[in-house]
Amino acid sequence: MLTAVAGWVPGEPVRNEALPAAWEVDDAWVRKRTGIGSRHRAGAGVSTGDLAYEAARRLVGPGPGPGPGPRPDAVVLATATPDHPCPATAPALAARLGLGQVPAFDIGAVCSGFVYGLAVCHGLIVSGLYDRVLLVGADVYSTWLDPTDRSTGVVFGDGAGAALIGAGRPGDPGELLAFDLGSDGTEHGLVTVAGGGARARSLPGPDGERDPYFRMRGRTVYQHAVERMTGSCRSLLHTVGWEADEVDHFVPHQANVRILRSVADRLGIGAERCVVHLDRVGNTGAASIPLALADAAADERFRAGDRMLLTAFGGGLTWGTAALRWPGPAPREQRRTTEGREGQS
Repeated sequence: MLTAVAGWVPGEPVRNEALPAAWEVDDAWVRKRTGIGSRHRAGAGVSTGDLAYEAARRLVGPGPGPGPGPRPDAVVLATATPDHPCPATAPALAARLGLGQVPAFDIGAVCSGFVYGLAVCHGLIVSGLYDRVLLVGADVYSTWLDPTDRSTGVVFGDGAGAALIGAGRPGDPGELLAFDLGSDGTEHGLVTVAGGGARARSLPGPDGERDPYFRMRGRTVYQHAVERMTGSCRSLLHTVGWEADEVDHFVPHQANVRILRSVADRLGIGAERCVVHLDRVGNTGAASIPLALADAAADERFRAGDRMLLTAFGGGLTWGTAALRWPGPAPREQRRTTEGREGQS
């Protein structure tokens, strides 16, 4: 079951008015195409592990929030921007949090990573292997964006969100009910960072797949995102026996407001039940869903037992949907943090 969420975004917001003049965009242009008004950028020397730590310590370490609580038995980090190609970032995060020698590993499902992570953590717990798992979604997209590419530069931001997944009883608030996951590797070239991996390193000479920047075929990705998330949501609604009008809150991956609205419209979920957070933080990859959850929880939008539908789509291609009931609220004094830090429940 989900027991708590928290989030973190670095620095001050970079508003549309502050985007590079060479991109020849203004606030109206960006908002019309993406729904985004600002995003956050990690500063020099700030990594995914740093952002993950800031979000996670609000749940399991010193600082604002309910931590430290019972120690997590394992740590799962969903990210497309690890601190290093090798080793994984999760073990260093666990050590930094003072969790000792608990098992820790990364998940690489790009923007679907948090939903995939929920399913993995749920499996670890229902199998009886662990009682309490820390799940973090974190990405620092600013480190791999092409500074001349406005199509990605206006969209992506940096951030981290954390969740605690624990054992519980059926019917309790916070219960993780079911998942629908999928992938289509035949379309892996739609969202890529070609350079840096084993394929690029295996090629002789200076040429080949060595592009270090994030590339995305936006129009085609848009179509796949809408179709895949809609289909996954419909499948899961059938699995759990919910009608669309019984969903209290729809929390999609915060990629583009037009994608969010298109999926919600196809499902028959009204805008008032769709959680939107990207207007302030942009697309934060694997962090987007937990950040949206933390922000809405801080504004007291959720009640214990609310029916939640979470869905995501990312490179790979990957997609996934989760159905759950919202856990009980945190004490009022813990619901909002400051200095760019997102709220927690």
